[in-house]
Amino acid sequence: MTIVVTGATGFIGAHVVSALAALGEEVVAVSRRPVPPGCFPAGVRHVMLDIAAAQSEDYVRLGSPDLLVHLAWGGLPNYLSLHHVEVELPAHFRFLKTMVEAGLPAMLVAGTCYEYGMVDGPLEENRAAAPANPYAFAKFALCRQLQFLQAAQPFALTWARLFYTWGARQAPSSLYPLLREAAQRGDATFPMSAGEQLRDYLPVTEVAAIVAALAARRGDFGVVNVSSGEPVSIRTLVERWIAEEGLAIVPELGRYPYPSYEPLAFWGCVAKRQMLLRRNPG
Repeated sequence: MTIVVTGATGFIGAHVVSALAALGEEVVAVSRRPVPPGCFPAGVRHVMLDIAAAQSEDYVRLGSPDLLVHLAWGGLPNYLSLHHVEVELPAHFRFLKTMVEAGLPAMLVAGTCYEYGMVDGPLEENRAAAPANPYAFAKFALCRQLQFLQAAQPFALTWARLFYTWGARQAPSSLYPLLREAAQRGDATFPMSAGEQLRDYLPVTEVAAIVAALAARRGDFGVVNVSSGEPVSIRTLVERWIAEEGLAIVPELGRYPYPSYEPLAFWGCVAKRQMLLRRNPG
């Protein structure tokens, strides 16, 4: 099976490419810019493509894939920018629609836990979405557009709703890289919020393994949470990272307020994902 991965040089995309290659899939990695030799595992083909300018003939150039894993998205981590609605949303829908009309039979697209909105507690996939920031709204709107497109031209769609991820190659402004950078500078303390908010975190390697496993099934699964199902406080998480990596730094709690675009406590239910991955790939 030929699987194309967009956003292949990104934080999650690079790990998904490696996970799919490890499963023995024929992988085509897509990026807007050239990549250095050895950027991807052996056997992975690289194609440069600006998805905002993609045409129907690009489907063949990509190898007429059986599945597209669509992880590309710009404008992050500024979740509150209208760029997501005004630029990203129309560009990504146009690209995906073009691929479907050219013959693409299946896709897995990355969504976000922020689509659920400002709600606390365990989040199941059948909960009505209520996006409360432009990024979440644009992602949810793309999901609905693709569902409408399915009615006009059938294809299989899995919407992988990603929760929190950490690990190697993460954006420098994220919590984990900030902590490590502060420790490497020799800072005595790490300024952060009070840390009592509950979140759902997975290491990026595990997120990539889940996405790859869902992709290998090439199913029409709809929304699927990519989450641990286990809430953890940010304070506990930071203290765990400090202990596991032997960092000589202490959290400075309460230095920053909680983000206004996030509820205080939420995590993803995993029953649907676990059920799907117990099935044999079809």
